[in-house]
Amino acid sequence: MRMRRKKHREERLDACSQYFIDDILAYRTDIKAAFDNDAPLRLEIGCGKGKFITETAANNPDVNFIAFEKNLDVLVLAAEKVKNAGLANVKFVAGDAGVLAEMDTSSKCEIIYINFCDPWPKNGYRKRRLTHANYLALWEKLLMKGGAIHFKTDNRGLFEFSLNSFSDYGMRLRNITLDLHASDFEGNVMTEYETLFSQKGNPIYRCEAMFDKNCC
Repeated sequence: MRMRRKKHREERLDACSQYFIDDILAYRTDIKAAFDNDAPLRLEIGCGKGKFITETAANNPDVNFIAFEKNLDVLVLAAEKVKNAGLANVKFVAGDAGVLAEMDTSSKCEIIYINFCDPWPKNGYRKRRLTHANYLALWEKLLMKGGAIHFKTDNRGLFEFSLNSFSDYGMRLRNITLDLHASDFEGNVMTEYETLFSQKGNPIYRCEAMFDKNCC
């Protein structure tokens, strides 16, 4: 179901303007320069309504976060959450994370979060999946040595595809679980989708993937 346009959306986005990076390509050669410090950096690709990024940033005040989201009607909710929480270590980019392909940054991020992305279930659309090899080449360019992709989904087909994609790309996997909430994994922060799906009894699939040549 398509979300309705949020009332006074533009005014509300303007009220959160300090949390937005208007032109991420202004930091093409040094993505960490989007902040006024040299703290470690993490990215979230598709932050939705912002529950995950807000709680994760609050739990990690010495880490900076950049969150991408195309849908302005959910992005405004995410920005308001961060503003209401008084966080100074989060910035948002309104748009497609594909723009990162134009980056040639010397500074790298330590984690890329991909939570409940569009599964693009038809095989003809598989190249649009954020765990397809085309995107893995992009994430590899952005991750520092020892960095990792943290991936969560409720879609088993997408998870199986992703495990194969990671493996075929030569990545190393850890913390694989086919039922996150029944596992002994600690420190999980739930997204809005995750809360909804788990309440329906759907298992949540999760793994972490590292590029071998980037690993210690």
